[in-house]
Amino acid sequence: MSSPEITSLSWGSMSVAGRAYKDCKVWPGGSRTWDWRETGTNHHPGVQPADLEEIVKKNVKTLVIGCGMSEALQVPASTLQYIKSHHIDVVVLKTEKAVTEYNNLVAQGIRVGGIFHSTC
Repeated sequence: MSSPEITSLSWGSMSVAGRAYKDCKVWPGGSRTWDWRETGTNHHPGVQPADLEEIVKKNVKTLVIGCGMSEALQVPASTLQYIKSHHIDVVVLKTEKAVTEYNNLVAQGIRVGGIFHSTC
């Protein structure tokens, strides 16, 4: 089962497998809205391990984090350590570059997951 390609990105909108999202999570075989209210996420302190648990459970090799169009979303060291403790490679980039990197990994057939913020 491969990871879905992100087919479009613009401020406040992403498209994955024909579905539109503001912020999203993707993994081999699926995608869904990333609702920050589920875990109390905010720009500071940023992406929390709880935001990533369901992606980590999908046995991804690499996890790509898109930290916003202006890189306003923080990724604390504790979150990076959580990912690495599961032996998963992590890439943190401005969202436009993160989507490009994610799609490149998908094209290579790598088990990749991602979490992307499409504003700020």
